[in-house]
Amino acid sequence: MGYETIIGLEVHAQLDTTSKMYCRCGTDYSNTKPNTHVCPVCLGMPGVLPTINKQAIEYTIMTALALNCTISDYTKFDRKNYPYPDLMKGYQISQYDAPIGYRGWLSIDTNGSEKRIGITRVHLEEDVAKLLHRTVNGKAYSLVDVNRSGVPLMEIVGDPDIGSAEEARQYLIKLRRILRYLGVSTANMEEGSFRCDANISIRPEGTKELMPKIEVKNMNSFKAVYRALEYEEERQRKTIFQGKKLTQETRGWVEDKGKTVSQRSKEFAHDYRYFPEPDLPPLLIEAKKIEEIRAKLPELPQARCDRFMSDYGLSEYDASLLTGSKAMADYFEDCLVTDDYRRLPRNKGVKQVSNWILGEVSRIINENSVDISRFGEKVAPSKLVELLVLNAEGVINTATAKSILEEMFESGRSAKEIMEDKGLSQISDSIQIEEIAVRIITANPRAVADYRSGKEQSLKFLVGQLMKETKGRANPNLAGDLLKKKLGEG
Repeated sequence: MGYETIIGLEVHAQLDTTSKMYCRCGTDYSNTKPNTHVCPVCLGMPGVLPTINKQAIEYTIMTALALNCTISDYTKFDRKNYPYPDLMKGYQISQYDAPIGYRGWLSIDTNGSEKRIGITRVHLEEDVAKLLHRTVNGKAYSLVDVNRSGVPLMEIVGDPDIGSAEEARQYLIKLRRILRYLGVSTANMEEGSFRCDANISIRPEGTKELMPKIEVKNMNSFKAVYRALEYEEERQRKTIFQGKKLTQETRGWVEDKGKTVSQRSKEFAHDYRYFPEPDLPPLLIEAKKIEEIRAKLPELPQARCDRFMSDYGLSEYDASLLTGSKAMADYFEDCLVTDDYRRLPRNKGVKQVSNWILGEVSRIINENSVDISRFGEKVAPSKLVELLVLNAEGVINTATAKSILEEMFESGRSAKEIMEDKGLSQISDSIQIEEIAVRIITANPRAVADYRSGKEQSLKFLVGQLMKETKGRANPNLAGDLLKKKLGEG
């Protein structure tokens, strides 16, 4: 009997607000000493009074709208009680039965067709402290850094509609892209601002009866999520085929071993003893406020990708890459409205800009471990287009343009400045190139003889020698034509 996989994802995203969820402490603690961004509210001291971060509420409504959710007109905060060492006050202020958003969906592409993954709920809570584990003289102990405690944490709970590790990966990539477009979260998995827990189980094909559910934690990259779910899917199948029983439990992904390991049994659900947070009033979200936030929504990734295809004639592949980040899409469109853009060949300008951004620009970004925003600080869209115009008009060849672009990124100077300072303009004078061609033919008698005996490859060698002598400045097409002409005269 075959088995199908059922996966539901719970994603936590730290919201990119200036202050924490229930106090005024700053959220930018990445380069600070432990326990320096704290106050009595963060520490859960007796008698403190939390207040609600308005920006976090609006960010959560914005996210829920982008995920096609219904927005609650009434929402409240609840105390979720559990005795973990990273939660000093013994409870977390979260939301239980009245989330901000509910019943939404996110579509992903599966084998060329669209599949909708349901969104159960989108709600707000506070992040917990961070445990730092140490071992000294063979003795293990843990320290608590409270800087992270209280940072606004948005939870997006997905329906169990995902059927494979690849679908889970696609869902997370698309969700992260939406959060970044909205500007509500940095959504960096490696830094912990975008975290995912997965619930995975299997069931016999054609039935609705699920085997025990396994929760998988400790996945800090898209690759880790994919590998962990693939491993767990196979492990569960093997367990059943071997006649053994699966146990409902929490398992952790161990990256260096490439497997999940049991952490604790989850035979019974936790009793969090939720009750309404007595120090925070319920929130009534007016329809007018919802529409105000809806009006602020940017063009979302899928809509922008579709527009790039329809308006600019780009392929789905190119459009998808260009809209992979809002900053990249903005940079591309900023290039198209520069003054020099009209000088590019008609009907080819869009493709030229796209090819350079996805090619040389992306290469420089990746090699220097920067993003397009950092690149744009050195090479503004107008500067890139100026470079492309010089290339398109034959002032510099493509090889020279690539080397100039690298120096533009390093120095911030314009293409014209670099070209003039280094004398890099393309040589298109036929008389000058013909003189050089004669010297190349004279200096390479063997290659000349090979060409005249029918070896066409020798012409490429001679063109290469000419380009080398001119330091890449010669017009390569003209060089090839003139060499052919001279070789024919012989």
